[in-house]
Amino acid sequence: MQQAIGKQSIAFEKPPTIEVYASIAGKKEGEGPLGRGFDYIEEDDYFGADTWEGAESALQTRLLAKVMEKGKVKAKDIRYVFAGDLLGQDIATSFGVMDFQIPLFGIYGACSTAGEALGLGAMTVAAGYAKKVACLTSSHFASAERQFRYPLEYAGQRPVSATWTVTGGGAYLLSDNPGKIKITGITTGCIYDYGVKDSMNMGAAMAPAAAALIKANLSDFNRSPGDYDRIVTGDLGLVGKTLLLELLQRDGIAIEKQHEDCGIMIFDNEKQETGSGGSGCGCAASTLAAHFLPKIESGEYKRILFVPTGALLSPVSFNEGNSVPGIAHGVVIETAEEL
Repeated sequence: MQQAIGKQSIAFEKPPTIEVYASIAGKKEGEGPLGRGFDYIEEDDYFGADTWEGAESALQTRLLAKVMEKGKVKAKDIRYVFAGDLLGQDIATSFGVMDFQIPLFGIYGACSTAGEALGLGAMTVAAGYAKKVACLTSSHFASAERQFRYPLEYAGQRPVSATWTVTGGGAYLLSDNPGKIKITGITTGCIYDYGVKDSMNMGAAMAPAAAALIKANLSDFNRSPGDYDRIVTGDLGLVGKTLLLELLQRDGIAIEKQHEDCGIMIFDNEKQETGSGGSGCGCAASTLAAHFLPKIESGEYKRILFVPTGALLSPVSFNEGNSVPGIAHGVVIETAEEL
């Protein structure tokens, strides 16, 4: 069962469990500050495939196989998969999970897709429609560059406001079994458009949506920032983080002590020359699995608010001169211990 609260949130009366989780990263990500936390680091950017898009599909295949291996389950044990990526029509997901023959909900929330997948998966389990579901998202630097920006061979110049699409992803097995990590609530985001048209400044496009989501979550759950050990945004990067804090301060909300951003954490921006930080569906997903969930599982963190953010642009909308709307989704994750 679940209880709708406020305008945008659900508090689960029987919170589903994140039973196991897995993360895979590319070589550059493995060389970053979180390198030791990933389950697997792939040295070959092609992941054994012939194309960049095929590489991302191979990444998804490995992700789902890895979380099934860790959970000691087979495809027949999983009722649904909720998965997505950045590519047109979710082709990385379609080809990546096809051979498992598990019923699929292919979803798209840009870089917020991990939060969308976890929210939908949690609702499905909490409502009793499935005992186990898998949630996974991925991104690949080269496939994203080809679709959204320029082929790598063009050697295009990147401004410091640009983020670096993460090659990697995260997967989670949700169930109704007892466990150490619970999804106790979700806050579903609305779309916000502040008129940003710079495709090289995604942080500015997404910050308003992140601010609105955090504000809504605190209001719906009647909480203050201090009720969370960490408030984790997905991939705002250095530019977006500054804007987020400023927007919340205008409403009298201070999250500086709790806030961390996956895009800032996953790379060493100065040493790795990644501009404003990391981005992509795989950024928040892999960082959650590699860094934050182990801290929840160990009891170091009792409760976090996970807020992956997405810039809802496409090559079509960008070429037609449209602005870049943003969205964010919130997932409340807690230790199973009493708070």
